[in-house]
Parts: sequence; structure tokens; C-alpha cells
Amino acid sequence: MSQRDTTLTLTRAVEALSEPTSLKGLFHKHQTGLPLPSGATLQEIVEISRAILFPGFYGMDTVNLSTLEYHLGVRAQRLHQLLSEQIHAGLCFSDDQEKNEAEQEKERQRAVEAATTLISRLPDIRQVLSTDVEAAYNGDPAAESFGEIISCYPVIKALTNYRIAHELYLLGVPLIPRMMTEMAHSETGIDIHPAATIGHHFTIDHGTGVVIGATCIIGNHVKLYQGVTLGAKSFPLDEDGNPIKGIPRHPILKDHVVVYSNATILGRITIGEGCVVGANLWVTKDMEAGEKVKK
Repeated sequence: MSQRDTTLTLTRAVEALSEPTSLKGLFHKHQTGLPLPSGATLQEIVEISRAILFPGFYGMDTVNLSTLEYHLGVRAQRLHQLLSEQIHAGLCFSDDQEKNEAEQEKERQRAVEAATTLISRLPDIRQVLSTDVEAAYNGDPAAESFGEIISCYPVIKALTNYRIAHELYLLGVPLIPRMMTEMAHSETGIDIHPAATIGHHFTIDHGTGVVIGATCIIGNHVKLYQGVTLGAKSFPLDEDGNPIKGIPRHPILKDHVVVYSNATILGRITIGEGCVVGANLWVTKDMEAGEKVKK
């Protein structure tokens, strides 16, 4: 192919790619001067958050009790800065409407307030994560210490991202919570939607392939094994044939439920307190408290 033909082919491809009719729903019109979400910055936010929540296990510093408050203060300040920027980016990205300076300033202030509130909730997030560490340790005879759980077990990494993302979701922050849980999904193989509600003392053994949908409600002292799906059945459609969004469509798991590997639980059903769901099962109906299904 000659240089002229190559140039002509590339020009035609660019023209086709620029055709507005091909871009419906696939093009984000960026407003000059407004930030865009950054995967690299969100990764730094995750790393800083883990170092704050589990000091001495994450981060580069040598931390002891005499220097702990200093290190946490430095990290909290950095976290606040980065969170404010990324929350603002999420707010900008979620709305394609042109904004004047006053509207932009209002969104910047909203981002700062959300970041401040999130950091104020970190003590509570650490407390519930401590119950998750305990559940993982007590649920695995191979685990030799809490330190091993925190350092090595994918469930704690996934839950750290999820529990932070869930708080951001509750604060009405768009996009950023989902990006954070998808980062954990890529890292651990555990896919937890930030809108899901999960109680304390929650654990996932091994973890790979677990899916927890957006409207799931999971109680306390629940344990899942690898490959478990808490999903939805076919979606109801509106008059135009599009899925109806925002309706409860995922399972409710009450306290002390155990779901073994590769089980699939679908739809807005309730798995009662103390139920046991055996491996490789397909469950689409309610289970009474204490019921055990093996086949």
C-alpha cells in the first residue's frame, strides 16, 4: 500500500470514528478546566487508606506508638487532598452540563465536605474491618495470625475498598465508589458493588469469582466461599423494552448464613438466619431459618 493510500485509509477511519451517530453514549464531553477521574490517584487513595486503617501492615514507614499519630496525621492530610480532588472529578464527570464558576465552586465545596466526612468515618470503618479480620481468622484453621489475614488474604483488601466505597456511595458520590470496588475486583477476583449492604464479621474464604450485586443485603457473621454469586434473575422491562433500574433484585442473607463454593443465589429472595447453602447449588426461592440445602 502506498503512502497516499495509507493516509487516505487512516483519514477515512478517523472520519468514521468522529461521526456523531457512532458516539451515542460513548463520548464524554470534557469541560476545559474541570478534572477527570484518575485510576492512578485512586490507587494511591487505596494505598493510603489501607496504611491508615492497618498501620504497620501497609505503607513504607517504620511505625511505632510514639510516631503513630504523626504518620496518621500526614497520611490523613494527603488522603483528604486526593479524595477531594477525585470526588470533585467524579461529580464533574457524572454531569455533561456546562457549569459556570459559581456552580463549579459549589461542587468543589461538596467534594471537600464529602472527603472530610469520609475521613471522620474511618474509625468506624476500621472497627468493622477488625470484625472481618476476626471472622477470616476464626473461619480458617490454616490462618496463624491476624497479621497474616491482613497482609495476605484477598477478602480484607476487597472489603477495605468496599467499605470505603460504600461510605462514599452513601454520601452520594458518583462513579468513584464503583471505580474503587472495580480496582479491588481486578486485584482480588472479588466483585462487590459499593451499593450492597454488608454487616460485621463478614468473610469470604479464598474469594476468587465471588459476585455480590448492588441491592444485596447481607447480615452479620456471614461466610461465603469462592465462586459464590449473589445475583439477579432476568430484569423487568419498561414499556420501551429497557431494564427498570433501581429496584431490589438481589438476595437478602440473614445472620450466620454460610454459602459454599460456586453456589448461585438469584433474585430478591431471603436466605434465613443460620441457613447453609451447599456447593454448586442454584437457589431461587426463600429458605427458612436454619434450613440446609445440599443438593
